[in-house]
Amino acid sequence: MRQRAFEEQNRSNWERLHALLQDLDRPRRKRQLSAAERETFPALYRSLCNDYALACSRHYSPALEQELHRMVLWGHRHLYAGRSAGLWRLVRFIAYGFPLALRRNQAYFWVACLLFLLPGLLLGVFCYQQPELIYSVMSESQVTQMESMYDPGNRNTGRLPERSAETDMMMFGHYISNNIGIGFRTFAGGMLFGLGSVLLLLFNGVFIGAVAGHLTRIGYHETFWPFVSGHGSFELTAIVICGASGLILGHALIAPGQRTRLQSLKRRAREALQLVMGAALMLLLAAFIEAFWSSSGVPAGLKYGVAALLWLLVALYLGLAGRGARGAG
Repeated sequence: MRQRAFEEQNRSNWERLHALLQDLDRPRRKRQLSAAERETFPALYRSLCNDYALACSRHYSPALEQELHRMVLWGHRHLYAGRSAGLWRLVRFIAYGFPLALRRNQAYFWVACLLFLLPGLLLGVFCYQQPELIYSVMSESQVTQMESMYDPGNRNTGRLPERSAETDMMMFGHYISNNIGIGFRTFAGGMLFGLGSVLLLLFNGVFIGAVAGHLTRIGYHETFWPFVSGHGSFELTAIVICGASGLILGHALIAPGQRTRLQSLKRRAREALQLVMGAALMLLLAAFIEAFWSSSGVPAGLKYGVAALLWLLVALYLGLAGRGARGAG
């Protein structure tokens, strides 16, 4: 096909795409694509890329090749800008959006922390001093399973016997499912006027404290504490944050102020969801550490050192990240 016929056949599509790109580039008219444009823009761009390839392979004039090449780059910038912007928003959220949101709601965080830690510490001490108390928290079969997981003779510490053959990657998936499930339930419990979140925080604190006290008493501390210390900084903190987000929802329903309960819930839910999304990322990281580091055969001293460093990093991140950032809300 001669160049003139080629241009006549495709010029209308080029002009449509050119007009759309010009419209998107006008500073005072920055906007998202409409529904119709989202359907046509990718098709026009693919057609342009095909035309450019044909122009190059047929050795059409350098002027035409340069014109099409410029439009290909121009269109690429707009077509894929959303993906880059989305990634950049995620980076900003992790860097300072999440810790700033947590500090804005630190009162809920500290209440959730007390609801989680105090029962855990009390039950841990009681179960250490009174061995039979563990059976008030867990059934006999659950106690047996827990003991088998952290038995010094268990080659795969932290895993039930039926999961001993599973790979670290399979356990990573299991831990993600388990951690996210706990976090989501603790958050969603806030819809019951905060009562669900309170009860789940208390229950998780009691359960974890009882297990820690019992296993320490029977001499399994050399396997239990090195295993849980590494991922505990992310997992336990994230559970408390999920509880705090649930308390935000509960407070919005209990004390809506001058708004209706639905209006109050909508207003506070956005802030709560920021905390949940950040906690979900922490739970994901905790699952990774638990699967690939906590269960490894690294000496206990090194695990304790890494755990101390991780706790420090979590504290510094949540307490200091984003200070001085503007527009992060």
